Amino acid sequence: MKLTIYKYIFHEVWPTFLASLLVFIFIVLAARMLNIAEWVINHGVSPLQVLKMILYLLPGMILFALPATTLIAVFVGFHRLSGDNEITALKSSGISTYQMLPPVVVLSLTTLIVAAFLGFIGSPWGNRSFKDFIFQIAHSKADLAIKERVFCEPFEGVTFYINSFSSKERLMKDVFLVDRRDPTLTNTIVSREGRIFSHPELKIITVHFFDGTIFMVDKNLEDVRTIEFNTYDLNIGLQDMMPALLSRKRAPKEMFVRELSETIKTAAKGNIEYNEAAIELMERFAIPLAVFLMGIIGVPLGAQIRSGGRFLGIVISLVVFLMYYMFLAGVRSIGETGTVSPFIGPWLPDLFLFLSCLYLLRRAGRERSIHLFDRVLALQER
Repeated sequence: MKLTIYKYIFHEVWPTFLASLLVFIFIVLAARMLNIAEWVINHGVSPLQVLKMILYLLPGMILFALPATTLIAVFVGFHRLSGDNEITALKSSGISTYQMLPPVVVLSLTTLIVAAFLGFIGSPWGNRSFKDFIFQIAHSKADLAIKERVFCEPFEGVTFYINSFSSKERLMKDVFLVDRRDPTLTNTIVSREGRIFSHPELKIITVHFFDGTIFMVDKNLEDVRTIEFNTYDLNIGLQDMMPALLSRKRAPKEMFVRELSETIKTAAKGNIEYNEAAIELMERFAIPLAVFLMGIIGVPLGAQIRSGGRFLGIVISLVVFLMYYMFLAGVRSIGETGTVSPFIGPWLPDLFLFLSCLYLLRRAGRERSIHLFDRVLALQER
């Protein structure tokens, strides 16, 4: 008998979970696609590269959506059962609120395991791969980092300043370039036009200049030479691109647990690097627990509210989700300054969820309504 009820409750919850997860991923992806579309339109990034970007972003998006989707699924499922008086019928048959928890616990534990996998492995891998992928594109296509009327250094030791730039034709006008790659000599090139050519097979980028002047100055400022040219080619090889790529410092969100632990050991206690690494490490454990607690909280919340329909359930779930993430973001900001211990701060939102879970389950088990919801519904009826 109970197994049949558990299956019924589980089948009431999981379709909403999948649907809300897909909706959340679509919304987050749509926001990121604005930036990705700019790369496709302005910089010629291929569809395959776009798919790789989405693949790298997907673990982080799922991890972000799991707390909300778990809460929405359980809340909406029990809200529907409550609105149709099915929970009342179950309680009349001798089944308490606590006896309805096992299918929700199974779902919440499953999402906890998924969130832990994404937090410890998936999300760091995705963030690291995405940043490395963007960095490699930027170093294989110099025009991605070149901006008009701005000093920029797309390659190590090579500084550009241009008056106008056509990314489609890869044509620069009124070019000023400083080449400091040679430790004994600095070359300054002033040219009317310049065009960028990529040679992937040779792993070389060539900047072809038209009608300009080269100013060669040694490091001691003792020898100065000037060369005028009609055309001049400046080659930038793999050895000029790789040092910046290999030396790129990892952000905490790109680190695995071992790297975060090493950063905490080597960084000075209390500085920004130490606090950020400690907060990120604690969040790897705290967020999966929050996902589990969100699922459990959905049972008493959904069971207590009968009116309002599915839309009210989604709205209340989103409000709880936003409160949690605002709390988490606030604690993170305070923890980075050292006002709150970075090892304690990330657990405060979980403590709030745990106490709320105990309070709501206790009131639901004793058949007591939640005063706040009673007031909201009374105002709605007025």
